[in-house]
Order: sequence, then structure tokens, then C-alpha cells
Amino acid sequence: MATECGKCGPGYPSPLEAMKGPREEIVYLPCIYRNTNTEAPDYLATVDVDPKSPQYCQVIHRLPMPHLKDELHHSGWNTCSSCFGDSTKSRTKLLLPSLISSRIYVVDVGTEPRAPKLHKVVEPKDIHAKCDLGYLHTTHCLASGEVMISSLGDPKGNGKGGFVLLDGETFEVKGTWERPGGAAPMGYDFWYQPRHNVMVSTEWAAPNVLQDGFNPADVEAGLYGNHLHVWDWQRHERVQTLTLQDGLIPLEIRFLHNPAADQGFVGCALSSNIQRFYKNEGGTWSVEKVIQVPPKKVKGWMLPEMPGLITDILLSLDDRFLYFSNWLHGDLRQYDISDPQRPRLTGQLFLGGSIVKGGPVQVLEDQELNSQPEPLVVKGKQVAGGPQMIQLSLDGKRLYVTTSLYSAWDKQFYPDLIREGSVMLQIDVDTVKGGLKLNPNFLVDFGKEPLGPALAHELRYPGGDCSSDIWL
Repeated sequence: MATECGKCGPGYPSPLEAMKGPREEIVYLPCIYRNTNTEAPDYLATVDVDPKSPQYCQVIHRLPMPHLKDELHHSGWNTCSSCFGDSTKSRTKLLLPSLISSRIYVVDVGTEPRAPKLHKVVEPKDIHAKCDLGYLHTTHCLASGEVMISSLGDPKGNGKGGFVLLDGETFEVKGTWERPGGAAPMGYDFWYQPRHNVMVSTEWAAPNVLQDGFNPADVEAGLYGNHLHVWDWQRHERVQTLTLQDGLIPLEIRFLHNPAADQGFVGCALSSNIQRFYKNEGGTWSVEKVIQVPPKKVKGWMLPEMPGLITDILLSLDDRFLYFSNWLHGDLRQYDISDPQRPRLTGQLFLGGSIVKGGPVQVLEDQELNSQPEPLVVKGKQVAGGPQMIQLSLDGKRLYVTTSLYSAWDKQFYPDLIREGSVMLQIDVDTVKGGLKLNPNFLVDFGKEPLGPALAHELRYPGGDCSSDIWL
């Protein structure tokens, strides 16, 4: 096991070994003040999630960034299980790329894991000058020791799906991963699988289209993404573009964790479906829809039909379960993917959302529910927003959930989130038969933060997790 390996690098030798790793005790998550009523920098919160600790469910540390309005979003590591074989590497720095300012913060979590400190700031001008990219999203560490970060646009906010390469020791900007002129028209998330010499990336929209809110007319105008881009991992170039039939706004993408696997899933937010991508018999890549969340006919909302809006997806480390959140409908789902072509619904839980009883929206026609779900109250707090970012414990038995998507869209779809702040919840998972159950004793209320209600986003464990680590 990794823990008995004196000369090993970060992470674990395999996804199944990672499942035997220690229980999470603290969680890092960025908290956003952009587009709220608080004029303060975004910050990295450290939350105690150890039930034996007197500080259980509390924010035990806050690291404010030196600038305002960055829009921290996702985060990633200086190194992960892709470098397990390199004993000179250790997972000590958490990288926080800014979605709007394009700044990258490198945070030292190794010296004092319960009290992170700022190590380095990579300024936007460096990224603009060396890469002609901006609006940064997903961070993955590479086996080469470098760190790779995807972009949504160019410095002016036009769509451009490229990748920034940083040195994993100095965090200097090295340039782009893709060849000059080789960026995709749009970007968002990515995942690589070296045994198949492949990386696949997704599309949201140009920053200028999405950054101030969602306009349905932009969908009609074709300004939102509906493609997957397949890249040759060794040659750093795009070799195939897959048009998603009925797949609008493909966001989070996950290969199966097994490094030999030649398939994975992508969550298409606006069309509210899960599509499976796979290597076909001819050696190129194909895609098929395997789950569809039907829209609900409503009144009292911005459109006559409300999509689920699948905003995050996760795969358990044993590749048995797929989880995703419907941010608008308000449910979190678990599917058994033992047969990846035929996922089977095994768990569903409503955690707030836009269609709760007593809210402004009336459901007129619903293919799934007989009645509108009750509002969620946890430890006396009515939860605003819907389930959004999710993170699974290594053993697959606990799912953590936050409720903020992106500050401008939060403000538009859930004004209560801006007033009340987001929350972090914990769900108990039945890993034998499947099933989800809310832990009624767990609540982190970011509405009570010292400087005012904050929007908490993606969750990370210090030792890596099922959306940060890639195995070779």
C-alpha cells in the first residue's frame, strides 16, 4: 500500500489502493465575494470534517487573496498520483486559478495543512503575454512534473480553449501545452488517459457570453458549446471534434479511473444529459447519450421549461457509481455504471433547488415527480440554491455538496444565495446496494462568515480525491 511505501511519490499507486486511504479530516474550498454585497477578496476556507474533532463542521481557517473580484472557482495540485513513482515529489501546493481575473494563486498547504498560506501569485499579464489565454478553469498535474490549466478564452474574453503550462516547482509560466495556433474554439474542463494517448476537453462558452449572466438568446445564436475535443496526448494537437447530438454545454468530463479504460462520461448542463464517450473499433472516438433528465414545464420562471442543469459529475474510484447534481431541479443522483452503456439510477435526493413547494415556481407538468419537493432545512437553516459541486470520500461512503455555481449565475437564478450564502452538506452513501441519505447533523453555513455571506465552491482533500488525481 502507498502508506507503507517509503520511497513513493504523492498519492496512491492505483485508484483501488486510493480507496483504502485515510478518512478525510479537513477540506479546502474557495469562497467567493464577487457579485455579492461584500466588497472583500475571495478566500480559501479550511473546514474541519472530522466527526471526532471539537471543531467539526467549522471553518477553522480563512486565507484571503490579495486582490478583489478574482472569482476563484476550481483548484488543483502541484503534483498527484500521476507522479506516484517519483519520490522527489510531494503534494504541498494547491493552485487556485481565477475564472475572471486569470490570476493563479499558489497556496502552501504542506507547511501547516490546517492554516494554508500564500506561496506565489502568477499575474494575468504573464499568462496573457506567454500564452494569449485567460479565464482559467481546470488544473491537472502531469507526470512530467508540470501543471496544466485549461482556459475559456483569450485575454479579451473571446472563446479560446487552450492550456497553460506551469513549471511544477517554480510555477513559472512556460507557455501553452497545445502547439501554436492549435487551441480549440472554446474550452472548459479536460481529462487525459495516457495509455490511450488521449486527452478530451469540453466547452462552456466565450467568457464575454457567460460572465455577466445567462441569456437564452445566446443559446439560439449558437454561442454555447456542444462539442468534445479529442487531443493526441503525445503530439499536443487536436485530432477529432465530436459534435454532441442533443448535448448543450458539456461541462465536467471524467474518464473512468482505471488507467486502461477507454471510455468516460461528460455532463451536458443545459440539455441535462450524461453522454458516454468511448474509443470505437476504428480507433477513433465516439459519443452516445446514456442518461436524460427530462425538463419540467413550469410557470413563474424565466422559461416555460426548466432543465435539470447538470453542473458537476463524479465517478467513484472503483468506477462503480456515477454521481451528478441537477442545480436547478435540486436533486443529487447516484447511478450504478457497472454497465457503462446502461447506467441504472440507484439513489436520488432533493437538496433545495428551484421547484420547492412554496417558492415562486409552479410545476405544471413533471415526467418524474408527483409533487414539488419540500424545501430543505438542515439544523434550522433553509438551504438556498441547489446541489452543485460534489466531492466523494476516497472509500466512496460520504459525498460532500456545495450550492454555488458561479457568482453571476447564482445572482440570476438564486438571489437568495447572495443574501443567505451557500452551504456545505454531507450525504451518506450506500456503496453496497446504492442509495443516498442526508446527514442531518452536518452543516457548514457560509451565510455566517465574518465578512458576510460567501459563495463556497469546489472541494479538495489534502491527499487528493476522485476529481483531482489521474493514474498512469
